[in-house]
Amino acid sequence: MLDRLQALLRKAIDAAGALGALCVFLLFVLMIVGGLGRQLNLQVSGINDLVAWLCAAASFLAMAHAFRHGDFVRVTLLLEAVSPAMRRRIDALCLVIASISVAYLAWSATAFTWESWEFHEMATGLVVIPIWIPQTTSVLGSWLLMAAVLDELITVLRGHKPHYQVAVEERHARGDFSADV
Repeated sequence: MLDRLQALLRKAIDAAGALGALCVFLLFVLMIVGGLGRQLNLQVSGINDLVAWLCAAASFLAMAHAFRHGDFVRVTLLLEAVSPAMRRRIDALCLVIASISVAYLAWSATAFTWESWEFHEMATGLVVIPIWIPQTTSVLGSWLLMAAVLDELITVLRGHKPHYQVAVEERHARGDFSADV
């Protein structure tokens, strides 16, 4: 049962990472369109609103994917100097603290978005839409990150290496140290 839930979570995290990448691509397209449109004296004012929302969406949707694949900034100097058993304890403690912090982030993002929906709050820029629509990406990304952190905590408590550590070790084994620069 747990393995099936973890597989489903991995698929959801990968899908959210792909959506985050799509947002980055759309940012690229909109910025090119905006730049060309300004040069050609075309009306491109609302693009700034879309770019802002896509930046937030790309960040939040990609967080869980980046975390799981070892792309979050982590200070591992101490972890590399201790025994594997001590490393597991330190990892577990850090993941408990991260779980609490990310749970608060997810709760806050959800409450904020819920209030925006409840009060029918509209975006104040040139593109006037219900603001809860772009805010939903922060809610989804926060909850996925919380699920990813809890999954890693369960993995560590079961005595296994966290996926982010395995991902970094695999990159290093291939001679890829580009994420460490």
